[in-house]
Amino acid sequence: MSPKSTRIKSLVSGRRDVTVYYSRKTGLPIDPLKNVKKEQAAKKKAAERKAKRAERRKQSVGGSKKSFLKSLFHMQNVRPRLTEADLINAESSLGAMLFGPIPKGHRREFFRFKHNVWIFHESWFENGEKRETTITYEVRENGVYKIPLGGEYVKIRGAELENFCRATAEYLKLIKTRLY
Repeated sequence: MSPKSTRIKSLVSGRRDVTVYYSRKTGLPIDPLKNVKKEQAAKKKAAERKAKRAERRKQSVGGSKKSFLKSLFHMQNVRPRLTEADLINAESSLGAMLFGPIPKGHRREFFRFKHNVWIFHESWFENGEKRETTITYEVRENGVYKIPLGGEYVKIRGAELENFCRATAEYLKLIKTRLY
C-alpha cells in the first residue's frame, strides 16, 4: 500500500481473505481505498497535463509562421540514437554496392570494423547448401594482410592491393556522402 504501512496480520472471514494494513506511526488500520483514490487522481492530473500540452502544440503550429518554423526546425534536428551495430549494418549495405550488382539469393557485406580492420563477407545458396566466405583485411604499417576465415595471414600485393585500396577509398567516400 504505502511505504509507511506494514502488513501485520491477515484475517479470514467466511470465504474471503481480508488483509488489514496498519500504519507504522499511529498503529491504526489504513483505508486501502485511500491509496487507490490517490492513484486515480494522479492519473487524471497527468491526462489533463498531456491534453494541455497537445493543445499548446496545436496552437503553436497553427499560430504564427515563426512558431511553425521553430517546430519544423526542431523536428528536423531530432534524430534517433543509433547503436554501433546499426551504423555497421548501414555501412555494410552501402559497402556491398561497391562490387557490382548482388545476385539474387546472395548476401554481401563490406565494412570497416575497426581503425585498421576491414571485413568482406558474402553468403549464398548453391545446390541447396549455404555457402559463405568471410575475409578479414588487416592494415598494418608494413602492408595489408588478408585473413580468410580459418586461414593464415597473407600479405596482398599487386592488383589485389590496388583493388583493395580503391574499394576502401570508394567506401569512405560513399558513406561520407550517403550516411554521414
